Amino acid sequence: MISKYRQQFNSNFTHQKYSLFLQNLTRELLPISFRVAETPIFIPTGLQEKLIAAGEEIIHLIRRPDFKELTSKSIPDQWKVPGEEKHPHFLTFDFGICKDQNGELTPKLIEMQGFPSLYGFQAHLAEQYIDSYGLEKMASFSPFFNQMNKEQYVHLLKEILIGAHEPHEVALMDINAPDQKTAIDFYLTQKYTGLKILSLTDIFREGDQLFYEDNGKKIRLKRIYNRLIFDEIENKTHLFEQSFDPRIPLDIEWITHPNWFYRISKYTMPFLKSDFVPETRFLNEIDPLPTDLENYVLKPLFSFAGLGVVIDVKLQDIKDVKDPHNWILQRKVQYEPVVQALDGRVKAEIRLMYLWPENGEPQLCINLARLSRGKMIGVRYNKDFDWVGGSVGLMEK
Repeated sequence: MISKYRQQFNSNFTHQKYSLFLQNLTRELLPISFRVAETPIFIPTGLQEKLIAAGEEIIHLIRRPDFKELTSKSIPDQWKVPGEEKHPHFLTFDFGICKDQNGELTPKLIEMQGFPSLYGFQAHLAEQYIDSYGLEKMASFSPFFNQMNKEQYVHLLKEILIGAHEPHEVALMDINAPDQKTAIDFYLTQKYTGLKILSLTDIFREGDQLFYEDNGKKIRLKRIYNRLIFDEIENKTHLFEQSFDPRIPLDIEWITHPNWFYRISKYTMPFLKSDFVPETRFLNEIDPLPTDLENYVLKPLFSFAGLGVVIDVKLQDIKDVKDPHNWILQRKVQYEPVVQALDGRVKAEIRLMYLWPENGEPQLCINLARLSRGKMIGVRYNKDFDWVGGSVGLMEK
């Protein structure tokens, strides 16, 4: 999006350089099971400023004294977890890059989560783009906001994940951690912080305490970096019998608490009124329905990775919804193909990633970018394309 850097990058691009970049990305790490794009995004100053402003507007809502009351119905009864803390430790906001009525680039909110993202991987990814492609010859770039550098970022990440505990007392937990598509992020997080990586069934309960075994030694867990999404385990709750049920009172600290996954989500979007947020309403509150349904997207509240989303909405799609209070109707966002590939233009989405320390303020730290040629950004909608997939936004220092 910064044309001079885009032109330099594209004119110097070769498939051999991309292949070397991918090799460097996974050297001494795990293979990556998702597609990484050929290029980073070069974020211009004007768009950077709008992204920051958009994020601040959302945080203003989250910081409202009545936010928990406002989102009290967001958590499904069967997935409420006791012991919720006063705020989440992670905030991630996804923005489609569009054009406004003046033809200028502007972000439009697509999704939001009070849940962690690829906080380990993105720092590593940016480093590899810069090193493997020799981008330091073009300019001094950074994926970080607020003049943060990698050392400061890793220090803050470790402070939030480990806290006052020893690293072996903290575990990154997922349903089957080594087999997750994002496992490379888990291992980089371990490299940066020293925490353990555990699957759900690696953990066992005694009373209200949690433990795991390491070389035959029983070790008590004091904090869990939670990467478990309840949607993924909805039909596998028998695993709780082999491990522990997060929904019972436990002497454990959650980073971040599972309830925030629901509180800060698609459920929150109807409460946001902003130029950076497309019109969004709960389906059960819309009367009459818009006559131009083709200009809207129908989304289930409780799903992830784009599952269940209806792009080309018809009246019958709405009639087929059995629980309209669990759906939103959102005005379509028109992504602008803003990234020049070798053979045309590609759409882009940028995720702002915040860290929120226990007794501090939310800090915008780093970003994640995704490139797409399909109807939606996700991997399943971009099969067999190149110049698509996971990426990162780089900004001039």
